[in-house]
Amino acid sequence: MKVATAVVDTNVLLDFWVFEDPRAVPLRAAIESGALGAWRSGAVVDELSDVLARPAFGLANERRCEILRLWDRLARPVARVMPAPWSCSDPRDQMFLDLACSVRADWLITRDKALLKLARRVHGSGLNIGEPARVVHGVVHG
Repeated sequence: MKVATAVVDTNVLLDFWVFEDPRAVPLRAAIESGALGAWRSGAVVDELSDVLARPAFGLANERRCEILRLWDRLARPVARVMPAPWSCSDPRDQMFLDLACSVRADWLITRDKALLKLARRVHGSGLNIGEPARVVHGVVHG
């Protein structure tokens, strides 16, 4: 049986390790167990690193490094990202869409409204865009 794959946006990763949102636990567990494969690119990791360093989060350098190491261990790297055939209205979120298309991911997991708006347009391509709870339901329980 093929394992579903996903690109996970930064806000969802923050839910995993910064906010420790209980609603994100099933998704994080699916990735940690290998029930859902995750992808990362250099641009996505750079953004995560930049966000983790924001003073508003008050994260110690050791904690930031720990989170980056966790993501490095859990997500497969992709060397080359090609532009997606669709554009996101928020240019900062385009990298997630491009990565998802480049690796032919089954899911782009996000809570971002601009990306969620694209869900209907991209659905026929094999890419699903959804919030964490919907993905867990579709992958783990589906």
